[in-house]
Amino acid sequence: MEVVENKKFDVCVKQFEPTLVPPAEETQKGLYFLSNLDQNIAVIVQTIYCFKSDIKGIEEAVEVIKNALSRVLVHYYPAAGRLTISSGGKLIVDCTGEGAVFVEAEANCTIDAIGDITKPDPVILGKLVYDIPGAQNILQIPPLVAQVTRFKCGGFVLGLGMNHCLFDGIGAMEFVNSWSETARGLPLKVPPFLDRRILKARNPPNVEFPHHEFAEIEDISETSKVYKEEMRYSSFCFEPEKLERLKKKAMKDGVLTKCTTFEALSAFVWRARCKALRMRPDQQTKLLFAVDGRSKFVPPLPEGYSGNGIVLTNSLCSAGELLENSMSYAVGLVQEAVNVVTDSYMRSAIDYFEMTRARPSLSATLLITTWSRLSFHSTDFGWGEPVFSGPVALPEKEVIMFLSHGKERKSINVLLGLPASAMKTFEELMQI
Repeated sequence: MEVVENKKFDVCVKQFEPTLVPPAEETQKGLYFLSNLDQNIAVIVQTIYCFKSDIKGIEEAVEVIKNALSRVLVHYYPAAGRLTISSGGKLIVDCTGEGAVFVEAEANCTIDAIGDITKPDPVILGKLVYDIPGAQNILQIPPLVAQVTRFKCGGFVLGLGMNHCLFDGIGAMEFVNSWSETARGLPLKVPPFLDRRILKARNPPNVEFPHHEFAEIEDISETSKVYKEEMRYSSFCFEPEKLERLKKKAMKDGVLTKCTTFEALSAFVWRARCKALRMRPDQQTKLLFAVDGRSKFVPPLPEGYSGNGIVLTNSLCSAGELLENSMSYAVGLVQEAVNVVTDSYMRSAIDYFEMTRARPSLSATLLITTWSRLSFHSTDFGWGEPVFSGPVALPEKEVIMFLSHGKERKSINVLLGLPASAMKTFEELMQI
């Protein structure tokens, strides 16, 4: 048993011995192909789901969730396997059927005592997701790790560690919702489509587009200096009215005839971050973000495709160009990056990795990941929808995350980390 303490919040979580939860029935064994779109994002994504319950129902909740996991893994059997490296040097799943890691835990407080769970906090929230002791690389971490933590108030938190190479946001959402449907005795609304060979590289590979997401940019800005400071994490809520003001600001000069919420918000935070980090005018800055390519492929990917159907697209310019021009200029760059994503672009990205084995560079880069359209908040294991769901931490210092917020999910929370001095400036720039 491991006891983790934090004096500031007086939160103590006792994690009991982990167990393995294999599929409830015999499943297919052997090696399972992962596409090139899966290879670049083999990182563990940790999320939490907070549920209110009563003391009487909490013991039942743990067993229901655990049993449902065993049953849903019959459909999602690769998640019960282990990662390995293929003869071609790529990640692949060995479908051993060993099972997901499952941990029960107890907290010495109520859920409310955790504090503001809308902000990423790897110290506090990290106690609610189990880390594999001694793991030195991604191959030593099972693709799926689950922890259920009971709280004094009767509530409980489901903490998940899921490898991104198995699920992108949509795939993860469909898995978790399938798990919760199984817990309530319902058939799967969206059964998984597991055959990823439909995204194999072309023979011979054909790279048709410049893939600047892989380009290394020399960092000549103040960024390297300020990142030596202690990082501060914060969240900024953009309510519908504020989002509408941003869109109007982007179209004010008449250059643009239309603008989406994502385009306006991405351009706004990109410019603000460049300014907060005191980038020199001649410093190149890169914006990366993922586009869901499921509908971009010809034909579109099948419903329930559980692998990564996303591709990174990018904008590249100097900090001077970004800040000296009006906001419509930045939004235009974002729009161009969105519009370039076609079937040809997606297949070119698949082929690029086949030829180079390159991974995206984050030097002088902002990577935006958006979860604002993912319905993680609707997960119901039988105790109602979560009162909160979201990430434990941001994966990299270069990442900004968009999350839906509020009862109607029309507001967007912007989560990010910056060095203390840069965060102060960024906070001021958020006041529009």
